[in-house]
Amino acid sequence: MWSTRELAELAGTTVKAVRHYHKAGVLDEPEREPNGYKQYRTSHLLRLLQVTRLRALGVPLKEIRAAAHPQEALRAVHDELDATIERLQRMRAELAVILEHRVPLDTPSAFGAVSGDLGPRDRALLTVFSRVWEDASLADLVVLAAERRDYEAEFEVLPQDADEATIEALALRVAVAIRDDHARFPWLRDPGSESPQGKYTADAVVAQAFVENYHAAQIRVLARASELVQADTE
Repeated sequence: MWSTRELAELAGTTVKAVRHYHKAGVLDEPEREPNGYKQYRTSHLLRLLQVTRLRALGVPLKEIRAAAHPQEALRAVHDELDATIERLQRMRAELAVILEHRVPLDTPSAFGAVSGDLGPRDRALLTVFSRVWEDASLADLVVLAAERRDYEAEFEVLPQDADEATIEALALRVAVAIRDDHARFPWLRDPGSESPQGKYTADAVVAQAFVENYHAAQIRVLARASELVQADTE
């Protein structure tokens, strides 16, 4: 039989830890000798070794106390570690993209490879898109973001008071590009339907982002281009 200190030394832990385990209800109190000293037996040592090992494996004391079988507690820790490892791997991959491409922190890592060519408005829009669509759709948007369109320069400098003839001519060119995009990526014909957020929410979020990032004449060009594309399907 052993004293508290001797038990702790045998188990490779501390007297403080032994007392804590008693208080936590994971290690039974031993009987006391007539002189009042605790006298631990082999069963206490075995239990203490089990508890210290479970703690070293990351099992919380409340789980040790509640589990009828240690395997249950270990399985819970194992599953939690799997989730943590997956999260850390995602973080590492995202950090690698940010560092390699010097991605601004206001740009989703999915667009890291093209971030250097994006202006503040494009980054803002793509950030919104990253909350609306998932990886497969975002991969297609990366392809589109990397491409330069022949109408882009004119669209960027389009004056807010542009006349209808100018808007119509530009909308025709935008419509050609949209048709090509739809042919390559059919989901863009109804992008909201591909969103895990639901079509109504996705369409509303994207529409709001466009309204806040383009001026009235640019919105008219986009709306007219959409009408021209829609007319092809009717």
